[in-house]
Amino acid sequence: MTKVRLNISAAEKNASAAEANRKIFRQHNVFVMNMIGSPGCGKTSILEYTARHCRGRCAVIVGDVKTALDADRILDCDVAAYPVETGGGCHLNAEHIGTALQNIDLPGIDYLFIENVGNLVCPSTFDLGEDSKIGVLSIPEGDEKVRKYPALFSRTDIVFINKTDLLPYCNYDIAGVERDCSAARAGVRIFKVSAATGEGLGDWIAFLETCQPGSGLPA
Repeated sequence: MTKVRLNISAAEKNASAAEANRKIFRQHNVFVMNMIGSPGCGKTSILEYTARHCRGRCAVIVGDVKTALDADRILDCDVAAYPVETGGGCHLNAEHIGTALQNIDLPGIDYLFIENVGNLVCPSTFDLGEDSKIGVLSIPEGDEKVRKYPALFSRTDIVFINKTDLLPYCNYDIAGVERDCSAARAGVRIFKVSAATGEGLGDWIAFLETCQPGSGLPA
């Protein structure tokens, strides 16, 4: 008896769409980063700072369950931003990105940032075709997040520890979090920043300038 397979799995479908996205990014020489973190950790604030320093050279795809509020904040920085409403979905998938790409002038940019839906679990295992995953932590969340959500932090090449201006007011072991990040993924880049004050974000911009599409992160 011959078995006829009628459908592919969701994972296979996503992998195929991610590879299609990746080919498009390579074709246009665009470096793509997928930013993942909890609601309120400061993803959009970090992207606002980045957008102001890369004006004309980047675009942002912003995922949210509902509204385009975060995308509007990026637009206010004079950078193209494309909202994707998941309608209840807890993460972006590669098809979402492929659809958004139809509205993006890829030949005109160097960097594409994907701000995923606020969640430390669901987005972690979905390949969107990106060059790198970025994890965003914040001081008020507590210092156990890397240990509690290892699937994400075993995949992140870059981690922001945001809201460092609140360190004096929170019981937060920042050195311990750095150790956790390095244990989860060897060679991870860690940026201790405050999106509110700009502290540490200059180092991030300098690092971003060294990132090259298709060649991975600089050593």
